[in-house]
Amino acid sequence: MSRIKIELPEKFTFSTELEVRVGDLNYGNHLGNDSVLTLIHEARRRFLASLGIEEIGADGIGFVIADAAVVYRAQAFYGDKLRIEVAAGEFVSRGCDFYYRVSHAADGRTVAEAKTGAVCFDFRAQKTISFPPKTLDRLQNSAS
Repeated sequence: MSRIKIELPEKFTFSTELEVRVGDLNYGNHLGNDSVLTLIHEARRRFLASLGIEEIGADGIGFVIADAAVVYRAQAFYGDKLRIEVAAGEFVSRGCDFYYRVSHAADGRTVAEAKTGAVCFDFRAQKTISFPPKTLDRLQNSAS
């Protein structure tokens, strides 16, 4: 069986902590795979907010996720505090990738690595668009 491989950036410029909630658990009583996507979504929103970027602005311009990949490394359980690091990279005219490392805050053990491909989207016109220059500049500066 071939495994997905995610090449994470050397440095992450943002991190936040989130706690595993009871609703994040699956029938194995550990963090569910679907909940990892929810947690990294919250972390991405916090990352964007730290740059003064709204995931969907009042002007109707924002991001849609075009793809996602997650590699699981360890379990997490109810009440565990997780550190989620976020970085942006692989910029193209209409999108970029977001990279995530999810680890136990207490000891640094990696729980998951993830990557999502995001596309800039005009929700009013319902079509992809090029990044607004200010947004692209902020994201690219966060990567350096």
